[in-house]
Amino acid sequence: MTKLLVVATSNPGKLREMQAYLANTNWELTLKPEELEVEETGDTFAANACLKASEVAKATGNWAIADDSGLQVDALNGVPGVYSARYGTTDSERISRLLNELGSEVNRQAQFVCVVAIASPDGAIALQAEGICRGEILHAPRGNGGFGYDPIFYVPEKQLTFAQMTPELKKSVSHRGQAFAALLPQLANSTEC
Repeated sequence: MTKLLVVATSNPGKLREMQAYLANTNWELTLKPEELEVEETGDTFAANACLKASEVAKATGNWAIADDSGLQVDALNGVPGVYSARYGTTDSERISRLLNELGSEVNRQAQFVCVVAIASPDGAIALQAEGICRGEILHAPRGNGGFGYDPIFYVPEKQLTFAQMTPELKKSVSHRGQAFAALLPQLANSTEC
Protein backbone atom coordinates (compact mmCIF):
# COMPACT_ATOMS: atom_id res chain seq x y z
CA MET A 1 0.00 0.00 0.00
CA THR A 2 1.45 3.36 -1.07
CA LYS A 3 1.47 6.14 1.51
CA LEU A 4 1.76 9.86 0.88
CA LEU A 5 4.78 11.73 2.23
CA VAL A 6 4.82 15.52 1.82
CA VAL A 7 8.29 16.95 1.20
CA ALA A 8 8.79 20.22 3.08
CA THR A 9 10.12 22.04 0.03
CA SER A 10 8.89 23.82 -3.08
CA ASN A 11 11.95 22.61 -4.99
CA PRO A 12 11.10 19.85 -7.52
CA GLY A 13 14.81 18.94 -7.70
CA LYS A 14 14.91 18.16 -3.98
CA LEU A 15 11.73 16.08 -4.35
CA ARG A 16 13.35 14.03 -7.15
CA GLU A 17 16.48 13.55 -5.06
CA MET A 18 14.49 12.34 -2.04
CA GLN A 19 12.33 10.11 -4.25
CA ALA A 20 15.52 8.44 -5.51
CA TYR A 21 16.67 7.75 -1.94
CA LEU A 22 13.24 6.37 -1.01
CA ALA A 23 12.68 4.49 -4.30
CA ASN A 24 12.39 1.06 -2.67
CA THR A 25 9.84 2.11 -0.04
CA ASN A 26 6.06 2.36 -0.19
CA TRP A 27 6.10 6.18 0.09
CA GLU A 28 4.86 8.41 -2.69
CA LEU A 29 6.39 11.88 -2.37
CA THR A 30 4.68 15.16 -3.18
CA LEU A 31 5.71 18.81 -2.79
CA LYS A 32 4.28 20.90 0.03
CA PRO A 33 1.68 23.49 -0.99
CA GLU A 34 3.42 26.49 -2.57
CA GLU A 35 1.83 28.99 -0.17
CA LEU A 36 2.96 27.06 2.93
CA GLU A 37 6.19 28.67 4.11
CA VAL A 38 8.08 27.57 7.20
CA GLU A 39 10.71 29.96 8.50
CA GLU A 40 13.93 28.23 9.53
CA THR A 41 14.41 29.68 13.00
CA GLY A 42 16.40 26.80 14.51
CA ASP A 43 20.04 27.18 15.43
CA THR A 44 20.95 23.62 14.38
CA PHE A 45 20.30 21.53 11.27
CA ALA A 46 18.26 19.10 13.40
CA ALA A 47 16.08 21.88 14.80
CA ASN A 48 15.33 23.23 11.31
CA ALA A 49 14.62 19.80 9.79
CA CYS A 50 12.26 18.91 12.65
CA LEU A 51 10.55 22.32 12.52
CA LYS A 52 9.89 22.06 8.77
CA ALA A 53 8.68 18.43 8.92
CA SER A 54 6.43 19.12 11.89
CA GLU A 55 4.85 22.30 10.52
CA VAL A 56 4.20 20.80 7.07
CA ALA A 57 2.72 17.63 8.61
CA LYS A 58 0.34 19.60 10.83
CA ALA A 59 -0.66 21.97 8.00
CA THR A 60 -1.37 19.18 5.49
CA GLY A 61 -2.58 16.43 7.83
CA ASN A 62 -0.12 14.02 6.19
CA TRP A 63 3.23 12.47 7.03
CA ALA A 64 6.00 14.92 6.08
CA ILE A 65 9.73 14.76 5.50
CA ALA A 66 12.24 17.59 5.65
CA ASP A 67 15.97 17.97 5.61
CA ASP A 68 18.31 20.76 6.52
CA SER A 69 21.90 20.81 5.54
CA GLY A 70 24.87 23.05 5.16
CA LEU A 71 28.59 23.52 5.24
CA GLN A 72 30.62 23.94 8.42
CA VAL A 73 34.18 25.22 8.06
CA ASP A 74 36.48 24.37 10.96
CA ALA A 75 38.68 27.51 10.76
CA LEU A 76 35.54 29.70 10.73
CA ASN A 77 34.09 28.04 13.86
CA GLY A 78 31.42 26.18 11.88
CA VAL A 79 30.37 29.11 9.68
CA PRO A 80 28.34 29.30 7.43
CA GLY A 81 26.47 26.43 9.14
CA VAL A 82 22.67 26.84 9.25
CA TYR A 83 23.13 30.06 7.23
CA SER A 84 24.81 28.27 4.30
CA ALA A 85 22.01 29.08 1.83
CA ARG A 86 21.75 32.66 3.08
CA TYR A 87 25.49 33.38 2.91
CA GLY A 88 24.95 35.23 -0.38
CA THR A 89 22.24 35.58 -3.02
CA THR A 90 23.85 33.28 -5.63
CA ASP A 91 26.09 30.21 -5.49
CA SER A 92 29.02 32.21 -6.89
CA GLU A 93 28.50 34.95 -4.25
CA ARG A 94 28.42 32.37 -1.46
CA ILE A 95 31.59 30.69 -2.76
CA SER A 96 33.41 34.04 -3.18
CA ARG A 97 32.44 35.16 0.32
CA LEU A 98 33.61 31.89 1.87
CA LEU A 99 36.92 31.92 -0.01
CA ASN A 100 37.51 35.57 0.96
CA GLU A 101 36.81 34.85 4.61
CA LEU A 102 39.13 31.85 4.61
CA GLY A 103 41.83 33.81 2.76
CA SER A 104 45.20 32.09 3.08
CA GLU A 105 44.12 30.02 6.11
CA VAL A 106 46.06 26.75 6.13
CA ASN A 107 43.35 24.74 7.91
CA ARG A 108 40.83 24.11 5.11
CA GLN A 109 39.01 21.27 6.92
CA ALA A 110 35.22 21.34 6.63
CA GLN A 111 32.16 19.14 6.65
CA PHE A 112 28.78 19.02 5.05
CA VAL A 113 26.02 18.02 7.48
CA CYS A 114 22.49 16.88 6.66
CA VAL A 115 19.67 16.03 9.06
CA VAL A 116 16.50 14.37 7.76
CA ALA A 117 13.32 14.27 9.85
CA ILE A 118 9.95 12.60 9.31
CA ALA A 119 6.88 13.85 11.18
CA SER A 120 3.52 12.15 11.68
CA PRO A 121 0.32 13.99 10.70
CA ASP A 122 0.02 15.45 14.24
CA GLY A 123 3.47 17.03 13.89
CA ALA A 124 5.34 14.63 16.19
CA ILE A 125 8.83 13.71 14.95
CA ALA A 126 8.79 9.98 14.26
CA LEU A 127 12.26 9.50 12.76
CA GLN A 128 15.44 11.50 12.45
CA ALA A 129 18.87 10.76 10.95
CA GLU A 130 22.10 12.67 10.39
CA GLY A 131 24.82 12.33 7.78
CA ILE A 132 28.24 13.99 7.73
CA CYS A 133 30.79 14.15 4.92
CA ARG A 134 34.25 15.45 5.87
CA GLY A 135 36.40 17.22 3.33
CA GLU A 136 38.30 20.40 2.71
CA ILE A 137 37.78 23.75 1.02
CA LEU A 138 39.84 24.36 -2.12
CA HIS A 139 41.30 27.77 -2.99
CA ALA A 140 39.37 27.84 -6.29
CA PRO A 141 36.31 26.08 -7.75
CA ARG A 142 36.80 22.81 -9.61
CA GLY A 143 34.13 20.95 -11.64
CA ASN A 144 30.81 21.86 -13.26
CA GLY A 145 28.31 19.55 -11.56
CA GLY A 146 26.25 19.91 -8.43
CA PHE A 147 25.21 23.18 -6.86
CA GLY A 148 26.01 25.46 -3.94
CA TYR A 149 29.47 24.92 -2.48
CA ASP A 150 30.07 21.71 -4.47
CA PRO A 151 32.88 23.17 -6.68
CA ILE A 152 35.06 24.05 -3.65
CA PHE A 153 34.25 21.06 -1.39
CA TYR A 154 36.97 18.47 -1.95
CA VAL A 155 36.72 14.89 -0.67
CA PRO A 156 40.32 13.61 -0.28
CA GLU A 157 39.37 9.89 -0.32
CA LYS A 158 37.84 10.34 -3.78
CA GLN A 159 40.29 13.05 -4.94
CA LEU A 160 37.32 14.96 -6.36
CA THR A 161 35.09 17.89 -5.46
CA PHE A 162 31.37 17.24 -5.18
CA ALA A 163 31.09 19.17 -8.49
CA GLN A 164 33.43 16.69 -10.21
CA MET A 165 31.59 13.58 -9.03
CA THR A 166 29.00 11.66 -10.98
CA PRO A 167 25.53 11.93 -9.40
CA GLU A 168 25.80 8.28 -8.32
CA LEU A 169 29.16 8.78 -6.59
CA LYS A 170 28.03 11.99 -4.89
CA LYS A 171 24.85 10.22 -3.70
CA SER A 172 26.92 7.45 -2.11
CA VAL A 173 29.44 9.67 -0.26
CA SER A 174 27.51 12.88 0.42
CA HIS A 175 26.08 14.03 3.74
CA ARG A 176 22.55 13.66 2.31
CA GLY A 177 23.30 10.14 1.06
CA GLN A 178 24.63 9.18 4.50
CA ALA A 179 21.60 10.68 6.25
CA PHE A 180 19.23 8.68 4.06
CA ALA A 181 21.36 5.54 4.49
CA ALA A 182 20.86 5.97 8.25
CA LEU A 183 17.15 6.78 7.85
CA LEU A 184 16.14 3.84 5.62
CA PRO A 185 16.72 1.06 8.22
CA GLN A 186 14.77 3.13 10.78
CA LEU A 187 11.95 3.53 8.26
CA ALA A 188 11.93 -0.20 7.48
CA ASN A 189 11.84 -1.11 11.18
CA SER A 190 9.31 1.52 12.24
CA THR A 191 5.87 0.34 13.17
CA GLU A 192 4.54 3.92 13.08
CA CYS A 193 5.43 4.84 9.50
